[in-house]
Amino acid sequence: MSFGEIYDIAGAGMHAQTIRLNTVASNLANAGAAAETPETAFRALKPVFSTIYKQTQEGQLSGAHVEVSAIVEADAPLDMRYEPNHPYADEQGYVAYSNVNTIDEMADMMAASRSFETNVEVMNRARSMQQGLLQLGSN
Repeated sequence: MSFGEIYDIAGAGMHAQTIRLNTVASNLANAGAAAETPETAFRALKPVFSTIYKQTQEGQLSGAHVEVSAIVEADAPLDMRYEPNHPYADEQGYVAYSNVNTIDEMADMMAASRSFETNVEVMNRARSMQQGLLQLGSN
């Protein structure tokens, strides 16, 4: 595996985790948001990761990286609260709130941050190895 491939793989991982962190930020910003109807309520967003395999001209596997293939809405039920005096209350007195679970989002944010940091560390180590090889060649 070449250094370029290492950088490509780590860079793709960092890009995917950046998208993941952006969806977490969007979800947290909309946590507890009330909506006029259940249909218009904010639903938590989740990235869908895919593995992209690279092949040589001979058809052999030469590497893989991750990418975000889609961003989908979470299928968790909305938070329906009984608040008959709320301006968005329906005829039964319920208000639709987003389905964002802040605890899950914070855990997801920490995992995405760790994964991003791991990819940065991979790039730093590859750079260090590359510099070491250049020093060996100059001696």
